[in-house]
Amino acid sequence: MDARRRAVLTAGAAGGAALMTGCGSSDGGGDTESSPASTPATASPTVGGGTELARTSDIPVGGGKIFKERKIVVTQPKDGEFKAFSAVCTHAGCLVTTVADGTIDCPCHGSRYSITDAAVEAGPATRPLPAEKITVSGGSIRTA
Repeated sequence: MDARRRAVLTAGAAGGAALMTGCGSSDGGGDTESSPASTPATASPTVGGGTELARTSDIPVGGGKIFKERKIVVTQPKDGEFKAFSAVCTHAGCLVTTVADGTIDCPCHGSRYSITDAAVEAGPATRPLPAEKITVSGGSIRTA
């Protein structure tokens, strides 16, 4: 039994050392300047922001639209005022499915959120939907 325990501890120590080595610097002590070829490419945003979600005309005043694939809900509480929130219910993680009568509604347990600020209007959820960043320009609503 003592030999098995020693083998487990040795294997664990070796694995931990390997993990720590993987987390170390990749500097290698070489040149301090990085060449353009070794610098990771950064995706630059498309002109006008991120991915287009919708046209402003697609979002009804006093209502909203859910983008299931992006897990985002965009609302227009007042004419020309657009808000975006996570479409994932803060109670149990279900996706909200409707926007009606001034609320964003979850079908799983009946939670409802305000289209204005995503505050909880009916539980069991106790936390508002997190805000999402969008940009609105030229009739286009885009992820930020």
